[in-house]
Amino acid sequence: MMKRLFFALTLSFLAGQSLAQKYSLEKIWETDTVVAVPESVLPDYSKGFMFVSLVDGQPAEADGKGGVGKLSLGGKIINMEWITGLNAPKGLGRYKNRLYVADLTEVVIIDINKGKIEKKVPVNGAVGLNDVTVDNAGIVYVSDSRKGKVHMIKDDVATLYLENLGGVNGLKSIGNELYMLAGKSFVKADANRKITNITTLDVGGDGLEPVGNGDFIVTAWTGYIWYVYANGEKELLMDTHLQKKNTADISFDKKKGILYLPTFFGKTVAAYKLKSR
Repeated sequence: MMKRLFFALTLSFLAGQSLAQKYSLEKIWETDTVVAVPESVLPDYSKGFMFVSLVDGQPAEADGKGGVGKLSLGGKIINMEWITGLNAPKGLGRYKNRLYVADLTEVVIIDINKGKIEKKVPVNGAVGLNDVTVDNAGIVYVSDSRKGKVHMIKDDVATLYLENLGGVNGLKSIGNELYMLAGKSFVKADANRKITNITTLDVGGDGLEPVGNGDFIVTAWTGYIWYVYANGEKELLMDTHLQKKNTADISFDKKKGILYLPTFFGKTVAAYKLKSR
């Protein structure tokens, strides 16, 4: 009897410990509303700045107003006109000296050292290219949210990789797995393209970043940020939907625990410290 009681109390204690391990976001800084509709951020930690994709217009218009800017990791503007002439650019990915930018119907490849567009890779049938991720071998994956497809770019040639993923947006390549936000579904595909569900969100997801130990931070464009545990449980970190302040495609510094957040129509970029309560 005593053993059973001790076991029950131990489980209760462990459950309480688990429930106590909550997280929160504490703002470090936020720019003024001078960033031209930022959708995605991609830091270069070694050089102390981040790339920022700038829609600078409507998110589905090929108006040539978009571009890529540079912002310091402390929120200071370096150059908001580093690359210009793009069409509602969104997701960013990098492999060595190349920056890959999702630009509605094509992926723009930028030579980082030269600060110039190297080439543009057309994606057959694409209408709404959104997020970009690059694996360890330099293979690029790009989502088309409006078509529900994920395309793969290898040797600068795009081919279809996955389809029938309604509203697919955020992508993250980790090892031989591809993590994806497809509408409300947070899923992953293995090397054989077998899809496994991780959790279900309350609204359609946008950005995702690994925290470690299989956990993720996930955003929804409408103004929500969740901490998603490896077991699929989630907790809400931020809710700005009533303020109509977007939470778009994030980046996360694992070493410092800092989340970098573009606010899209909010026209700011902010940094938050992930803290355990």
